[in-house]
Amino acid sequence: MISRTFRAAVAFAVGVGLLSGCGSSKSSGGQTGTASSPVVLDYWGWNNGLPTVVDAFNASHKDVQLKYTKMQGSDPTLQQLNNAFKAGNEPCLVQGTAENLTTLVSQGELADVTQWVAPHKAEFNAGAFAGAGVQGKLYAVPTSSGPQFTIYRTDIFQQYGLKPPATWDDFIAAGEALKPHGIHITNYAGEDPSTLVVLAMQAGAHWYRINGNSWKVDFQDPQSLKAAAVIQKVVDDDLDSQLSFADYAAVQRNYDNAGTVTRQISTWQMGGMVKNFTKSNGQWALAPWPTFGGDASKTPAGTNNSAGLTMVTAQCKAKAQAAEAALWMSTDSGAVKTMADPTTGSGLMPALADPTQFIDGAISAKLLGPNYEPAKKVVADSIGTVATDWTFGPDWTAMYAQLADGWAKVLTKQQKVTDLLAHMQQWTVGDLKSRGINVEG
Repeated sequence: MISRTFRAAVAFAVGVGLLSGCGSSKSSGGQTGTASSPVVLDYWGWNNGLPTVVDAFNASHKDVQLKYTKMQGSDPTLQQLNNAFKAGNEPCLVQGTAENLTTLVSQGELADVTQWVAPHKAEFNAGAFAGAGVQGKLYAVPTSSGPQFTIYRTDIFQQYGLKPPATWDDFIAAGEALKPHGIHITNYAGEDPSTLVVLAMQAGAHWYRINGNSWKVDFQDPQSLKAAAVIQKVVDDDLDSQLSFADYAAVQRNYDNAGTVTRQISTWQMGGMVKNFTKSNGQWALAPWPTFGGDASKTPAGTNNSAGLTMVTAQCKAKAQAAEAALWMSTDSGAVKTMADPTTGSGLMPALADPTQFIDGAISAKLLGPNYEPAKKVVADSIGTVATDWTFGPDWTAMYAQLADGWAKVLTKQQKVTDLLAHMQQWTVGDLKSRGINVEG
């Protein structure tokens, strides 16, 4: 017999709908709370700043209160949410990220909150809002967007007569110029295949699509191969340092000491640089992501805790209030400012349609020095180029773990990137079939 999870995934794939428990309606979406007997919503999250935001919400709402539980990060939260779902005691609200949304929807763990969230679409930027939905329905409220840009060492680039790379060909050429001096252009961590994901995304690849009544899987389209070629050249020519994020301090020291001189990052990643650098503050600048030659500027939607969401669960008995609380946390000016600031929050770029007023607080004058003012425009421009047409598949979490295993072999030159993509094509098709999901590819 096909399990409940598989039935949900099959139903999603053929467009019939999800489990009845995932839906919501006006008659079943809420409870009535009062100041003396408020509706209490359990809320799981991990970002710095969330306790402050929760306190502010509770102070300004008497009929609805949030009960916050600090989690240990994305992966532990996913596992505990799955356990709670099976036990029938999900919290109402959960911090999450766009790459895991489809998996959770296919497993029946999230509620359709379209009726409450869709009217607010104009308040959010397109890239962030796209991450909150699956096949035209909304299951979350966007909390942050993931504008991506390059940060680079100005002193090193000037020393060797280099300009910030406008294209990936420029990026490789800069790496070749720096290599004889013992300097790496970038760092690829062996456990983190997100580089391959975001370059494929930027190039216009589509690893997963809905095609009629089935999923279409394609890890070997021309766009994926274009991304693979860039990465392969970097690896073949030893242009990358390969420091694991398991020793985060060592990675940061390497940047601070100019062992590696560029990163493709978002605002939330800059906080770790500021906290760990002792030598190079003021010698960094921002530039747009390199483009593939001839392509229009486009920024990947991002993975690894960017494109943040507040998700509403299927078992929540107060879905309307949960959606409204999530909307407040993403749009209230005080809450947004708290989360955007890297000191009081997590340096998250808000998901708002116009977040430019928060850029000042989300990037560091200490880190950027004289390059601080020009950096604001780079961040603002990147928000408008975030990809909106990438689909995360229903087995994304499992697929990503498999991708990570192969990525480590790519970096140690045991296989080519194209070999990894071929393996992922075969593996993903087989995995979806094993889950009872209609698939072609």
